Amino acid sequence: MVALTQPTQVISNTGRLTIETVEIAAETTTIRCLDWDRERFDVEFGLRNGTTYNSFLIQGEKVALVDTSHGKFEELYLDILTGLIDPRKIDYLIISHTEPDHSGLVRNILQLAPDVTVVAAKIAIQFLENMIHQPFKSKLVKSGEFLDLGDGHQLEFISAPNLHWPDTILTYDHKTGTLYTCDVFGMHYCDDHTYDENLAIIEDDFKYYYDCLMAPNARSVLAALKRIEKLEIKTVATGHGPLLKEYISEWLGRYQNWSSEQAKTETLVALFYVEDYGHNEHLVRAIAHGIAKTDVAVELVALNNAEPQEVRELVDQAAGLVIAMPPQSSDIPQAALKTILAAAHNKQAIGLLESGGGEDEPVFPLRNKFQELGLIEAFTPILVKEVPTQVTEQLCDEAGTDMGQWLNRDRTIKQIKSIDNELEKSLGRISTGLYIITSKKGEVQSAMLASWVTQASLNPLGVAIAVAKDRAIESLMHVGDRFVLNILEEGRYQGLMKHFLKRFAPGADRFAGIKTYPAATNESPILAEALAYLECEITSRMDCGDHWVIYSTVQTGRVAKVNGLTAVHHRKIGNHY
Repeated sequence: MVALTQPTQVISNTGRLTIETVEIAAETTTIRCLDWDRERFDVEFGLRNGTTYNSFLIQGEKVALVDTSHGKFEELYLDILTGLIDPRKIDYLIISHTEPDHSGLVRNILQLAPDVTVVAAKIAIQFLENMIHQPFKSKLVKSGEFLDLGDGHQLEFISAPNLHWPDTILTYDHKTGTLYTCDVFGMHYCDDHTYDENLAIIEDDFKYYYDCLMAPNARSVLAALKRIEKLEIKTVATGHGPLLKEYISEWLGRYQNWSSEQAKTETLVALFYVEDYGHNEHLVRAIAHGIAKTDVAVELVALNNAEPQEVRELVDQAAGLVIAMPPQSSDIPQAALKTILAAAHNKQAIGLLESGGGEDEPVFPLRNKFQELGLIEAFTPILVKEVPTQVTEQLCDEAGTDMGQWLNRDRTIKQIKSIDNELEKSLGRISTGLYIITSKKGEVQSAMLASWVTQASLNPLGVAIAVAKDRAIESLMHVGDRFVLNILEEGRYQGLMKHFLKRFAPGADRFAGIKTYPAATNESPILAEALAYLECEITSRMDCGDHWVIYSTVQTGRVAKVNGLTAVHHRKIGNHY
């Protein structure tokens, strides 16, 4: 396909921004907004490759614009759009879902094209009315409904709730075989390639995006895949990252496999929140991220549009429940809360949080009701009175991890007992050193005792560390993150080992009472009692079952006691730490 414009670039206070347009099919153009330097996307993502926001223009006899872009691209996007078409000729504005990174310029489009009809799911129209506070023409659509643009462009709409907002719809153009998916099948990846030509380069980002955003709604993913399985898809026009064209069956197959595995996991946590109220969804997703690290399935449910039967069935299936307090005056969520209470039973774990919406249902009376039913509290109620910070997000992530680990306790014991006795004795004879890994990113810091550490390369100098997937520090151990490897000294490690082996409450300061000073290259804490330390930057991660093997290059280091010896860890059995 032919690029219709040369990329236009600006440098803003948020980093380098680029915008370009590409013809992707007959009478179909994508407007790609490339955000090269974005480092973080909500709680779920620490970004290493920026992101893109993709919008699409379909020009049949009628003209449709599919999604807009992030507000930071306002001037660039509107200049490009008005260069492609007189906005007054746009007949329809199709909103795949209303998250601001896709609908941030809806108000601007309505100003330029006051007669445009906004096409979206019913709940999306409701969200937009609350967002833009001005009247507009609208058309509500459901699964199986069509919109004829003429010239063969028959648009079919497919409902895809909870991917990842409850208002999501997909749009399929029968003339071009283009499926417009917004968040689904996307990735946070920014480069000049419009399509997925090189699978190997982007597959890690594709999986990371799925794990963070789609895995919490695996059952909804499977439902959406079922609805599109008979479509002849030639291009998947995603809202983030490259468009999918070269390996469509591979990408969709991976979603199918990952979601099937996630959905059949025997342990499930249901997380209930109220869309567009306080920080409900933001915090619940942070908890879901922590739970998912423990290989426990999670399912997010928006209480303001969930059917009572759906809520009842999900509570009945779940081993754990997480509830973000709904507003007291909202009838539908309050009714759903009564359904949850009626269906809950004493074999479940429970976690509650207030999200700072201003009218939250009080958490402690509800806590008492669940305790009277015999539910086990997985974490102390989380009370948020101000705008969440990275520290709040870490607290929620760790609370989720605690819940997942508690629910997995029987499985963990079973795994420990499952290895052959002679084999586990043999494995236990592999001796290792003793280390404390410390990391800081923004406001968040963490630490863990480690023994599976080895030098991995000489040029460049590199070390490899095995980190269990359900460790709290795992969220700070992604490619591009930095940490300090503190090497413990033989005969002087017992105090530090005892401190860092204890179980910390979610959000607790792991360095309280420990003397530290910041590393020169990454500000991660260096332990004053360490024999030596290395400042490291993560360059790759390898999935090794229940652990990540993390390879890092060494930036600098120092030995505190030249004649000191590294503490050695000897085990008798090799099937657990």
